[in-house]
Amino acid sequence: MITVVLQAGGESTRMGKDKAFLPFLGIPLIRRLMDRFQQLDAELLVITNNLPAYQEFGLPVFEDVRPGRGALGGLLTALSVANTPLVGLIAVDMPFASPQLIKFMADRVLRSNWDGMIPSTADGIEPLHAVYRRETCLTLVEEAIDQDLWRMKAWHKNANLKFLDSDETLEITGSEHTFLNLNTPEEFSAAEKIARELDLT
Repeated sequence: MITVVLQAGGESTRMGKDKAFLPFLGIPLIRRLMDRFQQLDAELLVITNNLPAYQEFGLPVFEDVRPGRGALGGLLTALSVANTPLVGLIAVDMPFASPQLIKFMADRVLRSNWDGMIPSTADGIEPLHAVYRRETCLTLVEEAIDQDLWRMKAWHKNANLKFLDSDETLEITGSEHTFLNLNTPEEFSAAEKIARELDLT
């Protein structure tokens, strides 16, 4: 039904190294996400620009089909390589990413005519923790990239997308930390502290 794609990068300039391999409470961050999402009945893939480094984790690994196009290029790759009707895209630097939210959104999209569902918070939408319908979104994302557009929402105006408001999102996840992403060593340490205090291991 759904492919969950972990979108990894390469060396993070602010972190100083590939953050996917940093130990979060003793477990590499990417392994933490793999363990969280293996509870879903889903195909699990990784997208990265550093193919050899990710081979050891035992998942299918893909490089960007259109290199150098940032997160939107990652979405294009996810939609291109998935083998299921729906794609759940997850940024690899979100230690509290929610399988429950992905499952909820996938079930809703599957039963609707929507092209995807994107959650939101008070700070805006979260397209790197969203569900997309492969058949329709692939063409729209490809067209946006062909027009030299870069922003993740550049193609949204042409799609039939459902946006979860912040209250709905919080009700489903039960956590205000779901979309916390880690860009610096300080943010990494703070997230580990949150995980310990709230037992979000």
